[in-house]
Amino acid sequence: MDSSSQDRNLPASERKLQKAREDGQVARSHDLSHLAVLGGGALSFFALAPMMVARIKNEFSLQLMFDAHAMQDPTVMLHRLGTMVLVGLVACAVFAAIIAVIAIVSTVAVGGWVASLKPITPDFSRVNPLSGFGRMFTKDKATEVLKVSFIAIMLLVVGFNYLSHGMETLGSLVLQPSKAAIAHLSDWLATGMGLMLLVLLVVAMIDVPLQMFLHKSRMKMSFQEMKQEHKESDGNPQMKGRLRQRQKEISQGNSIRAVPKADFVLMNPTHYAVAIKYDDQSMNAPRVVSKGADMLAFSIRDIAKEHNIPVLQSPMLARALYANAELDQDIPSSLYTAVAQVLAYVYRLKAAMRGEGPQPGEPPVPFVPAELDPHSKVLAATEMP
Repeated sequence: MDSSSQDRNLPASERKLQKAREDGQVARSHDLSHLAVLGGGALSFFALAPMMVARIKNEFSLQLMFDAHAMQDPTVMLHRLGTMVLVGLVACAVFAAIIAVIAIVSTVAVGGWVASLKPITPDFSRVNPLSGFGRMFTKDKATEVLKVSFIAIMLLVVGFNYLSHGMETLGSLVLQPSKAAIAHLSDWLATGMGLMLLVLLVVAMIDVPLQMFLHKSRMKMSFQEMKQEHKESDGNPQMKGRLRQRQKEISQGNSIRAVPKADFVLMNPTHYAVAIKYDDQSMNAPRVVSKGADMLAFSIRDIAKEHNIPVLQSPMLARALYANAELDQDIPSSLYTAVAQVLAYVYRLKAAMRGEGPQPGEPPVPFVPAELDPHSKVLAATEMP
């Protein structure tokens, strides 16, 4: 059966939230963007205004300067005009770049960065007037209408009060010197802009958590949808097996960076490689810090040789550790004795290389229980009638 919006009362799963994010559906607050653009634009304008006004004033003085050289060469005026146009374009470009950065940062601040073309992909189903009419009467639209109405009323009330109290002062500016009148007018406009931004700040503080709540509400799932998702997540055994194998390969590939920290590497001699590390101060038992098969085994061997880490041939022990030991975990207790024999040999070998002892003989051949050697299991299975 189809799930209606009335029975969607379960929180959205991580999978649905991730899929919605890939489709560009995240919480966004337009009011926060408006506040950031207007506020950032106002601050940028007031910060850059003195420098821009000084530069424009200087260019105007050059435009109005007429001398003998300007009269003899009319192209001087064109050059001055071009310079002034360039100054204006640079000022506009800097201001536009600041506003663009502020707009992007304020948009990403709520829902994060989303790289998706889905929101701008044409969707002809939205052209249907019936479905469009139905979308006009939703909880999101009702909330948007109430929010816009609140903003309009607040701006009208604040603007009317501010204008009504300031009209008499503005009227008296004509009696003051131009410089003082302009300074007073600038302060009056800045205060009015601050009051408008204060209204938008209040709205943004309400809108950000509101948009997050509405987004979670839109993402809610019905019991049937949750059930279907679990069924799809389980998948068939082959897909799950391939996924686990891929995860294992990625994990082993990442572990190759830990090879330089190992005390020694065991190989078999071409198919498997296992890097072992033991620190009696921080470890209860030796650990496998890296392992791999085939080409990955060769990579482990080559890295070990580059870092002067002993590489020993011990086929049964290498196979047993590869099959039964997990990365960054203590080795199985049944292999303690075998690894301890190899570790003691490595310590004597390193001491001999430092000139602190005699050269050890042949590497030991430690005993490995047959049930831990995958090769022995294969042979036993083939020999069975």
